[in-house]
Amino acid sequence: MDTKVLFYEKKEERNRCGVCPHNCLIDEGKFGVCKVRTVKDGELIAINYGEVSSSGVDPIEKKPLYHYKPSKNILSIGSFGCNMTCSFCQNYEISQNRPSTQFVSAEDLIRIIPTIENNVGVAFTYNEPMMWYEYMCDASKKIKEDNEDTSVVVVSNGYINEEPLRKLLPYVDAMNIDLKGYTNKYYNKVCGANLNPVLETIRRCNDHCHVEITTLLVSDENDSLEEAKEIAQFIASVNENIPLHLSRYFPRYKMENEATKIERITEAQNEAKKYLKHVYIGNVGGVDNNTYCSKCGALLINRNGYSTKVHISEGRCNECKEKINIII
Repeated sequence: MDTKVLFYEKKEERNRCGVCPHNCLIDEGKFGVCKVRTVKDGELIAINYGEVSSSGVDPIEKKPLYHYKPSKNILSIGSFGCNMTCSFCQNYEISQNRPSTQFVSAEDLIRIIPTIENNVGVAFTYNEPMMWYEYMCDASKKIKEDNEDTSVVVVSNGYINEEPLRKLLPYVDAMNIDLKGYTNKYYNKVCGANLNPVLETIRRCNDHCHVEITTLLVSDENDSLEEAKEIAQFIASVNENIPLHLSRYFPRYKMENEATKIERITEAQNEAKKYLKHVYIGNVGGVDNNTYCSKCGALLINRNGYSTKVHISEGRCNECKEKINIII
């Protein structure tokens, strides 16, 4: 369904989109980088309003969110389009193409959410949800108006301008933001974007909602210990309690590098732990991804795959009463 883009600037016969830092200047009938925003009859529109390409019920740990509503499920939905062109994209079928979709209104979501067992709310995920901005913003507002206790989660690359982000954040409870790497060279070469806007998004979101960060460590690209150190130091400068997920890369889409060595990821985790209280490993079986108290070492959350047992209440360690950045 077509809808008018909320943030744009008219430039004579062209329209400049203001949703993300690309700030695409779009001609009639042409598309921006995201392949979602175009100009029809002189008006800048998004073509994916309410159009759902993928949906499912996931453990919230799969987002990944380890410190927000552990052991709960969440309705996960996505559309199509993305403002990055990552060579390793896991969901390129929907991020870089236009798949078949089904229209789902905000009212439909509000009806579906409470029918799902052990469900805390909805996650906008799979493709880049900021490129679903108009729908996500409308739906999130209506969901919160219907029941403020329903969780709204966003899994994003963080490549969004300040004004649209600030309009959305009052309705968002938690975000997992991809920090792809820590150099502009990597962002330019592999992702078709720039680093600094993502760093700014992380800073802004930390002031408004629960935040966790994911970095995919790609072999021979961004898997050096120095880069892991820089990523951890940046996150710690924002909030040392932000959980970091270091995920293993596997060849996918246009990227043919060998799968990242597990030893390399473990080394990166140990380096990041020098600066952050909670660092986890993703896409690797058999690793210890439990959550422990950063003060006394007590087991707070036990994870076996996506089977989760919680041993904490009210955000404090049951043993030493240390305050922990976990929302139950």
